[in-house]
Amino acid sequence: MSTPQGARARARTEVTAAIKEAARRQLAEEGAAKLSLRAVARELGMVSSALYRYFPSRDELLTALIIDAYDSLGEAAETAHDAAAGAAPVDRWTAVCEAARGWALAHPHEYALIYGSPVPGYSAPETTIRAAARVGLVLIGIVRDAHEGPGLAELPLPAALRPEGERMVAAFAPGLPAEAAVALVTAWAELFGLLGFELFGQFNNVVEDREAFFRHAATRLAHSVGLR
Repeated sequence: MSTPQGARARARTEVTAAIKEAARRQLAEEGAAKLSLRAVARELGMVSSALYRYFPSRDELLTALIIDAYDSLGEAAETAHDAAAGAAPVDRWTAVCEAARGWALAHPHEYALIYGSPVPGYSAPETTIRAAARVGLVLIGIVRDAHEGPGLAELPLPAALRPEGERMVAAFAPGLPAEAAVALVTAWAELFGLLGFELFGQFNNVVEDREAFFRHAATRLAHSVGLR
């Protein structure tokens, strides 16, 4: 038999999920900059004061949506990587990139929330960092496995960038050469640049076979980080 505390916890979980789902619909219709707790409350038939017990401010609701989006994207990347276990590093890399693209195409408004224009007046807190790092950590893991196994192709690195590369290694890519760390950050930025160009219309009248184009680009990114 359920305890009163357990029933209240389930009810809170259900209401929290309903609030976030209504907020996602508002994102799709109005954009993140116009997200309103009052509008969400009206859609759910709640008074604003009741909603504030779940999310005391718009920024806290935005943060929850951002973390959910990053976690959903990260889970898609990790699942694709696990499914490609045993494949060559280039194939694992490409599988992760294609999973990120698939997620972005299926969730364009959530992608825009985390990789689109900044929301005026909002600054993401440190609590978003862990979720935001998930895709990058998968890609770093692929490069690290290659470095420790078959090896990486030689990568150029200007002397002026070596201190920055070594800082990157210490910060998030231990065990990798500085050249690989710099190449990884470059490839990470280029990956999400490709996704943003596709989602936000910059490829219109330029790229027609988007799937083949993306697969080719993802493979080139794999080579750019030293995967053979």
